Amino acid sequence: MGAPRILTLEVLRDEQLPELIRMWRASFEDGVGIVDPHPLEEQENYFSSEVRPHHTVRVTMLGGSLVGFVAANAESVSQLYVRVGFLRQGIGSFMLNWAKKQSAGKLWLFTFERNRRACAFYEHHQFVAIERGFEPCGGSGTLSTNGRARSNMQRPTHPASAHPRRHT
Repeated sequence: MGAPRILTLEVLRDEQLPELIRMWRASFEDGVGIVDPHPLEEQENYFSSEVRPHHTVRVTMLGGSLVGFVAANAESVSQLYVRVGFLRQGIGSFMLNWAKKQSAGKLWLFTFERNRRACAFYEHHQFVAIERGFEPCGGSGTLSTNGRARSNMQRPTHPASAHPRRHT
């Protein structure tokens, strides 16, 4: 029997960025069920210019392997992804619990409605859908539609205030 492997949450190091981007892409495509039409360089530029400067980013390590990452601030979770093959092992909950502790008591996020696993995960953690919308895919032409559905989900400050509101 080997020693138990421990999950750790660490500050993202620059040398981990290429692996994080590849893991993020694979996890996104697996969850949403599409091939992302954007080049990896574009995703890395987006991460460096939009995600990293406005959110605290942590990577989750398991036995020396990067198995997830979360980008959050006091109001929202911008990104939370678990490596394909490591789902349903508590990694997402581990990262979300960290984000909750960093929050101002209330968090919101967007998730793609077609990513049923993510929707179920957040609902399990007492987030409720408060709005439904549509996100353009940038006119890439690689999808059968020109957009992807999303849900705006929010975790109420107090469980008693959880009034599921669904806007169509």
